[in-house]
Order: sequence, then structure tokens, then C-alpha cells
Amino acid sequence: MSVHFDLNDLMAFRAVAELGNFRKAAESVHISQPAFSRRIDKLEQALGVRLLERSTRRVSLTVVGRDFDRQLRQILDALDTTLLGIRGVAATRMGEVTIAAVPSAVNYFLSSVIARYHERYPRVRVKIIDESANTVLLAVARGEADFGLNFVGSQEGDVEFKPLVEEQFVAACRRDHPLAKKRQVRWAELAQYDYIAADKVSGNRLLLDQALAGMAEQPHSLYETRHGTTMIGLVEAGLGVAVVPSMAMPAKDHPLLASVPLVDPVVKRMVGLIKRRSTVLTPAAQEFYNLCAEMQTGKPRRRARKAAA
Repeated sequence: MSVHFDLNDLMAFRAVAELGNFRKAAESVHISQPAFSRRIDKLEQALGVRLLERSTRRVSLTVVGRDFDRQLRQILDALDTTLLGIRGVAATRMGEVTIAAVPSAVNYFLSSVIARYHERYPRVRVKIIDESANTVLLAVARGEADFGLNFVGSQEGDVEFKPLVEEQFVAACRRDHPLAKKRQVRWAELAQYDYIAADKVSGNRLLLDQALAGMAEQPHSLYETRHGTTMIGLVEAGLGVAVVPSMAMPAKDHPLLASVPLVDPVVKRMVGLIKRRSTVLTPAAQEFYNLCAEMQTGKPRRRARKAAA
């Protein structure tokens, strides 16, 4: 048997049970007395029992009404606690959110998001797994992270991928390097200079190898490193040029480093939010996820410090 009533009907009953007067109860829930009476009638008809005994001066609970009121108070108290937990995560010291992210996204996205999140929920602990793209994907797939920021995962059937931003790969060089004066650089030109590459386990390396497959003239690495911060550091030291995603570069006003768009071909990657399709995020994690998703329409603040790819 279906029962047709809603939370407003239950709140009306609680009001009259507490105040013992239809007029006062109607005022307490900000509706007219006839509309209030209709809510009580609707509830009683849906339950098939009489909850209230009415007289000209006072309203009292029936035996069934008293039992229903006792159980209803427990239910509404539990609901209030749940809603407060969702809206006021800051009230608990036990909240924790774990995000897996490629390091460049930590700099580009998470730094500003964490600051905003901390203002709202200062007691929630945020744990960041800043690793390679494949490790980030595994952390999310295994449930080790609530969700992730990555440029791989869109092809995984059990992973939901929400695109955030598409970025182009650029040539990173010192400002005193010949390439720094160009508006754009062809991939073939990089072969003329000492080249710093990501090693073969890097997600960026795989993406670039696929994009450049079949190209006759490609840069050959003199140095290889696993982490983007190391690549940028070697460039800053004047040891060569590197190819990195644009968000991995420091701010444009960096005193030593410059980035130049790469063409022929233009290679891009899409960075987005990933989470398991079967996962229902905790309230604390959902709030963080929502803040990250807002970056899709808002322009993230760039930081002056180095970032990894």
C-alpha cells in the first residue's frame, strides 16, 4: 500500500502536537489555518488512523497519535543530524577527503580550491596523492582516493570522466634561449637543441609518442627524468629545452623561464575529474568535487612556483 504524504505534513503534525492549538501551529509553519487543517487531514487519511482529538478549544493526541509522535521525533532528529552533517561538515573533526592528482593539476587547480575549501570546512583533513597519471587512475579505481584530477581515464568503462580544461603542450626554455623569441616552435626545430624528455613510464610521454608517431624528424633526448619539476629545474639550469603541458609552467612573469607553443603537430591533453561510476561520494568529498568542477567555467589562478607534469 502506498502512503501519500510529505515532510511538510509531518512537520505540521509535530507543530500541533507540540502547541496543542491549530491556529498557533499554523502560524509556526507560516501557512493559513485552513491549509494547515488540510495537511493534517491528508496525513491521517494516508495513514488510515486518527492522530488528533479535536475540541473547540484544544487539540490532543490519540493513543496512536502519541506513539506516532514519539517515533516521528526520533526520525526528525536523525534527519536534522544528517542534514547538519551535510551542510556543516566543518562541525566534525573526523572528516577527510583524499584526492589523487597529477602534480601539474595540484598547482593549477588544487592550490586555489583547497584554500576555498578550507575557508568553508577548516576541520576537514585533505590528503593529496600527487603521482603519475597511471598511479592516479589506479588510486581512484581501487578506491584509495575519493576522486582524481587526471588526463587519462576517459576510456575506462568503470570510470566517470568530467572534462575541465584542454591544454596544449609547449616548449619550455630559458628566456635567453633562441626559442624564447619565437611566437611558436615546430617540433622538428627541437632536434637542434639539447632536449630534456619525460621517461617512458610517464603518461605525458605515452601521449606525445602517440601524437608524434611517424614524424620523420623528432627531438632525441640528452636527458630523461620522471618528474616534471625536475624537467623544469634542468631547463632553468640551462641544460636544454623540454616539452611540458602548459599548466606545468610557472607564471608568465617568471624571471628565467619562458614557454612557446608547439606546432606541426599541435598536441593537446584534456584534464578532468575522475571517479568510479559506482562511487557515491561522502558529503565532504562531494563538496570538494563540486568546487573543482566549478573550475570548468572559472579561470584558475596561476601560481608563481614550479609545477610537475
